[in-house]
Amino acid sequence: MTEKIVEKYWGLIASRHDAEAFATIDAAYREPQRAYHNWVHIADLIGKLDQLADLAVRPDLIATAIFWHDSVFITRDPDGRPRADAENVRASAALFERHSKFPAADTEAVHDMVMATASHMDARAAHMHYAGFARDLDLFLDLDLSSLAAPWPTFEANFEDIRFEYSWAPEKMFLLGRQQMLERFLAQGDMLYRRPETRALWLAAARANLSRAAEGLNERLAQQASTA
Repeated sequence: MTEKIVEKYWGLIASRHDAEAFATIDAAYREPQRAYHNWVHIADLIGKLDQLADLAVRPDLIATAIFWHDSVFITRDPDGRPRADAENVRASAALFERHSKFPAADTEAVHDMVMATASHMDARAAHMHYAGFARDLDLFLDLDLSSLAAPWPTFEANFEDIRFEYSWAPEKMFLLGRQQMLERFLAQGDMLYRRPETRALWLAAARANLSRAAEGLNERLAQQASTA
């Protein structure tokens, strides 16, 4: 991970957590079953937040949401059934709350940012925890999707890292799930990113990557069907 940027932003918020907080997320993001949802992902988002900090009303709270939003990441339950992403999100938000020493209003704001990743495209600010919260929520969600605009080799590597995290899943099941996700993102059109500033930075590259990836997935699924 990019330790300096992580240290910088954790230093801003460390005193508003209990003594075990960093050890908890550090252990989580180093879990061996993670390949994408790990410290590299978190440091990437924190780095981008640092670059776009002038767009944030409360960069400290956005950083807190980044640190905690994937703190629980389990792809299947002990009985072998796939685990819904929403369960991980709820567990991550609850884990943050257990370690939070923020004022109640700030804790609720971070909780709502983390919970927004369960629905992502449909998420809206239900409560204005502070002036500008809705804009900060939008920025946080845009940051979480910023990797869609990565250079193509990185985009491909991220795909393979996520495949590793779902290595238990049959190939067709995994590809169909990814296909549905790509289609949802492509269906957003120009509203894939919520803030005009992030749209200008990332939309064109993200849509090009998504279209290219969707075409590749369709070809792989067609090949599977022809050999079945």
